[in-house]
Amino acid sequence: MNNSHPFIGSSVALITPMLNDGSIDYPALDKLIDFHIEAGTSAIVSVGTTGESATIGVAEHLDVIQHTVEYAANRIPIIAGTGANSTSEALELTKEAKRIGADACLLVTPYYNKPTQEGLYQHHKLIAESVDIDQILYNVPGRTAVDMSVETTARLAGVDNIIGIKDATGNLSVAKELVRKCPEDFLLLTGDDGTAIDFLLCGGHGGISVTANIAPAELQKAYLAAISGQKELAKELNDQLVNLHKNLFIESNPIPVKWALHKMGKCREGIRLPLLMLSEESQPVVLNDLEELGVL
Repeated sequence: MNNSHPFIGSSVALITPMLNDGSIDYPALDKLIDFHIEAGTSAIVSVGTTGESATIGVAEHLDVIQHTVEYAANRIPIIAGTGANSTSEALELTKEAKRIGADACLLVTPYYNKPTQEGLYQHHKLIAESVDIDQILYNVPGRTAVDMSVETTARLAGVDNIIGIKDATGNLSVAKELVRKCPEDFLLLTGDDGTAIDFLLCGGHGGISVTANIAPAELQKAYLAAISGQKELAKELNDQLVNLHKNLFIESNPIPVKWALHKMGKCREGIRLPLLMLSEESQPVVLNDLEELGVL
């Protein structure tokens, strides 16, 4: 894999900032985009799982992606979250993301309806062959109730514009299998912050991170150290982030990360039902991590 590829290193699974009534806060979104450009984040994922794609309607989903692409103005690559459990909806979102000017799309495995491995293959193959834009598979069985096998991933790697996978299994044996069975130029991105450094040390190329919302520059340094094989340095840099990796999932993502960014002064508290603001019991835990990191 060419280390100059734009998605090498740490990309952010960006939150969608909202006002207290749940409407999109576009000025806060602009500030977050600038924050990541200044921090050296590799790419921004717009309206992925962390961006509350499950509760954002199709029209505003596309509005957020379009705003992000236009405001970023080619200063940082934009990966549009366009997955859905309906193949036709995922196809529509992906077509529109290409029209809007996204650099690539991230497509989560169809959740809830539990397709077979062949169903997963046909779903992703159809979208890739229908829309000429780079596409990244996203396997997160903890959220979707379906687990795409390494064999299915390797099959899909043969489709020209399927360029990689975001693997959020947190299973390093899966990471090693992906390294072994996928083509050398197929991007292997981790989606699990807790195991990311080990994923990269065993041959991964980067990650799409929740923690990067809070500490983008620090995480990028750790990722690039791991990718270049500097194990001790990568572990040392990651040590300061270990508690954050864990506690940003103390309640369902993106509840803790949105509250953390609010405390950092980067957005309001807004989040959409059925998710709620971080509970009073969990707040001191996340606050302590932010204080220790010196980001307040």
